[in-house]
Amino acid sequence: MKIAVTYENGNIFQHFGHTEQFKVYDVEDGKIVSSTVVGTDGRGHGALAGVLGDLHVDALICGGIGGGAQNALAAAGIKLYGGVSGDADTAVEALLAGNLDFNPNATCSHHGEHHHDGGCHGHESGCHGHDGNCHGHD
Repeated sequence: MKIAVTYENGNIFQHFGHTEQFKVYDVEDGKIVSSTVVGTDGRGHGALAGVLGDLHVDALICGGIGGGAQNALAAAGIKLYGGVSGDADTAVEALLAGNLDFNPNATCSHHGEHHHDGGCHGHESGCHGHDGNCHGHD
């Protein structure tokens, strides 16, 4: 299994479409066996899903991400964990332990350019997890 994190100076970079690096972790038997930092070569937004697909990434941990990029990740079969901040290594360890604090509703981009409902104000119609369903916190 491979997990990628939007990466800057050890932390999770908060805007997927502008990330310049991913840290990619190789995981075997629930443990990190290696990691490497990969540059994006200046590619952004939807093209980054292709970068992750080429790396055979299974999951992505990031901060904010727009709807178009969410759709591209879903099409590539990459599970999305959005709305995460802090130390990248800690986040991956939390995911592997089953206690990563992520919020799919926080994965909306502030741009609203890919939403047909006018932006991120109506999460019920605008923001979806990788499986196409809304995941609100009651």
